[in-house]
Amino acid sequence: MEGEDDTVLRSRCRAIPKLPTFPDLDSSLDGDCDQEQHQQGGGDNHITSNGKIEVEHVISKKLQLKRKAEFLKSDLMRQFDSQVNDFMDSLIEESASLEPAPVPAVFSPPLSDKERSKLRHFRPPHGQGKQFVSRRSLLDELFEVNHIRTIYHMFIALLILFILSTLVVDFIDEGRLVLHFDLLVYAFGQLPLVVCTWICMFLSVLLVPYTLFHLWSQTQSGSNRHPKLCSLLFGSVFLLYQALGVGFLPTYVVVTNSFPPASCFIIILEQVRLMMKAHSFVRENVPRVLTWAKDKTSPSPVVPQVSQYLYFLFAPTLIYRDKYPRNPVIRWGYVATKLLQVLGCMFYAYYVFVRLCIPQFHSISLQLFDLRAMVLCVFNSILPGVLVLFLGFFAFLHCWLNAFAEMLRFADRMFYKDWWNSTSFANYYRTWNVVVHDWLYYYVYRDLLWMSQKRCRPAAMLFVFTVSAVVHEYILAVCFGFFYPVLFCLFMCFGMMFNFILHDQRKGPIWNIIMWTSLFLGQGVIICLYSQEWYAQRYCPLKEPSFLELMKPRSWSCQKLMSDSDRL
Repeated sequence: MEGEDDTVLRSRCRAIPKLPTFPDLDSSLDGDCDQEQHQQGGGDNHITSNGKIEVEHVISKKLQLKRKAEFLKSDLMRQFDSQVNDFMDSLIEESASLEPAPVPAVFSPPLSDKERSKLRHFRPPHGQGKQFVSRRSLLDELFEVNHIRTIYHMFIALLILFILSTLVVDFIDEGRLVLHFDLLVYAFGQLPLVVCTWICMFLSVLLVPYTLFHLWSQTQSGSNRHPKLCSLLFGSVFLLYQALGVGFLPTYVVVTNSFPPASCFIIILEQVRLMMKAHSFVRENVPRVLTWAKDKTSPSPVVPQVSQYLYFLFAPTLIYRDKYPRNPVIRWGYVATKLLQVLGCMFYAYYVFVRLCIPQFHSISLQLFDLRAMVLCVFNSILPGVLVLFLGFFAFLHCWLNAFAEMLRFADRMFYKDWWNSTSFANYYRTWNVVVHDWLYYYVYRDLLWMSQKRCRPAAMLFVFTVSAVVHEYILAVCFGFFYPVLFCLFMCFGMMFNFILHDQRKGPIWNIIMWTSLFLGQGVIICLYSQEWYAQRYCPLKEPSFLELMKPRSWSCQKLMSDSDRL
């Protein structure tokens, strides 16, 4: 018995193969085997003297060798799996770049985690524009996980509590249940005029840019002796139409008719969206016509059909393509669910303003402004500001865009990425709203780099920030009816600073915490200052204001005027 155990142990040590890939591990194994043999040799003397074997010692050594062999096996399998995954990922990238419009598929078959990650982080080859591939929205995938869906249920429970608190307070104050929604009725006032304005704006964007582009393409044939002059003429007419027809006239209608805030947002946001779409259509098709005029590869230039342009105007993207990946069927139950969620978010925002904002700012506006009141206002506004941020993201970027994508069978649903995991503001800006970011990246940033021959990257980035800040502030100024550049200052000052301080090399949980803290504070500042200015405009109207008085925030002097009047 003693000789058999000794022989088996020695044979197992000699049976361990030499693997050149793991020299450190091999040397440790060999050393253990030599040490074991030495100990066994020494153990023979112990056996002859004591007449028994140290069984526990032998068993422990066997278990140690077994653990090291299992570690060796798992390490080998990990390396093999990593090499195979890298090889398959390279094949996926090459196939996606060769086929910009993959075969459409219904979203029912689930994808693996690796495939989903690859589609979310897919990038076209360098020098090409955005490529569309069939992929689901990230929240649709996450809501299939019970733990994530529970967070969604928590927000629904919070909405129920808001509703119950409103009903209970109204019942205590009025003695009955009050179910009126005065704030929603006011915010969405003058809807017939809003619909008429939108129809006129949409028809003009459908007809004018397409007609101008079609006529211009005919002037680029060889029979025309002055193609550059025609290009200058049609380009000037298009820019004039963008500035006056789409830019000025809708704003004039909104301002002269004093549209309420929500109705203003409908018209102004659609105005900006249609302007960006018209620019994308012209920007994507003009180079094709110029290439045709140079090479003459066909008898006539390739001009998109009206149906393709019409589909693009409704599609949830700002990048024009003749064809997009499409799904074979429309899931009308999915569409109804998303539209109901949009409606639920509207009521959610209503209760947030009724329960958290209006009581607070109504009383603050009647008090004298000081530093303590300002600090309390900002921190008390963080909760409603964050809720409004989440509701706006979920209602528009997820529900609304997915509903239209489903009705149009538009298969590329990457309207946003996992911005909540961002450890830098640079990544947050790229992932929060992918639809707008793509337009800014391809038509502003890259075009500026092309014009400057890639010599002014910081200037191009600064220009992108400026354009985004100006457009955001323009939307808020028109819709709220006053100029108070809080968002512009946050964009240009703190946004630019954080973009360079919290850059992509910042990794780790602490940077994600810093990003969320900054985002929460920013939302509190925005809700606080804009709400104060809104009430100040109502409490302290100016009869005949000058231009400088219109530019000066009313909340800076309204409290003083009210306190002086109270003393009198």
